[in-house]
Amino acid sequence: MPINPYYDEHIRALADVMSGARSEQEIRERLRELAQHRESPEPWTSPDVAVGDTGVPGPHGPVPVRTYRPIRRPATSALLWVHGGGFTGGDLEMPEAHRVSGELALRADAFVVSVGYRLAGDGIRYPVPLDDVHAAWSWLCTTGLPPGSDDLPIALGGASAGAALALATALRTRDHGDRTADALLLAYPFTHFPAPALDTATAVEMSTLPALARFAPQGIEHMVRSYVGRITDLPTDALPGTAPLAGLPRTHLVLSGYDDLRPSGELLHRQLDEVGVQVTSYLADSMLHGHLDLTAPLPQVEESLDFFAAALREAVRPMSGSAAGVRATAGLHTAAQQTPPVG
Repeated sequence: MPINPYYDEHIRALADVMSGARSEQEIRERLRELAQHRESPEPWTSPDVAVGDTGVPGPHGPVPVRTYRPIRRPATSALLWVHGGGFTGGDLEMPEAHRVSGELALRADAFVVSVGYRLAGDGIRYPVPLDDVHAAWSWLCTTGLPPGSDDLPIALGGASAGAALALATALRTRDHGDRTADALLLAYPFTHFPAPALDTATAVEMSTLPALARFAPQGIEHMVRSYVGRITDLPTDALPGTAPLAGLPRTHLVLSGYDDLRPSGELLHRQLDEVGVQVTSYLADSMLHGHLDLTAPLPQVEESLDFFAAALREAVRPMSGSAAGVRATAGLHTAAQQTPPVG
């Protein structure tokens, strides 16, 4: 399936930025101009979900979190959600944080907590972002749940770099005797360095994309240096694809078809399966990396959200013998895609 035509205009704009820019500073300025001229959608909102902001204690100071509570029915599960952004970007307002959290609260009757962890840069490096996510998890599991819902199943999830932080937090809780997650929800995870290579056919199709829509090896290396401070002797909970993975909860992966980091998610699937962790994947096959950060109602975005919502419902009522159960255990499913990985 070709790259979703939704991206055509944005790809042309990125190609124009690259063709006319002469320095990194000029590229950054032109990208800011491009962002300012793009239509800003209204922030996600729903009369059926109450949204609130608070802070939770952490080892490096308070950690901002945003909560999403279903109004019409009691929450049947909870989720700690971690946005992406290459460890150095992203916030609680981006669609990958705000819209995803709200939609999962709405679709799965889940109490969702989105984490505004400290970003790498300006002297902040590993393990600070991970410590923030772990602190938010500890708060949710002890005092953060709505009154009377201490027995809710609690899932842990994130997107891209946020998926790495979520997976690393799951490993910490497994190893340190904390409450472990009942399920993991990981979108287009970045969990291995060096990143595995794309298959030849996808690499050929993506070769026509402008560099700003790709994760080149140099860009991936820059992400790792920004986060950890080096690219050698990496801690196993920084890029946790190298960590022992046995004993993790059932894991649900959403992957983007046209994504230089897709092989990391595919390898993670194989690794989890090899050590006996139940794992299912959904492939948004015409999409670029980061498609959950899109606001357009594309089928692949909706199906990705539905896949995660079903995983949250499954944590409450395990599926067996139903059509839903057959779909959940089928291994790999396909769908569509969203926005390019700029930044």
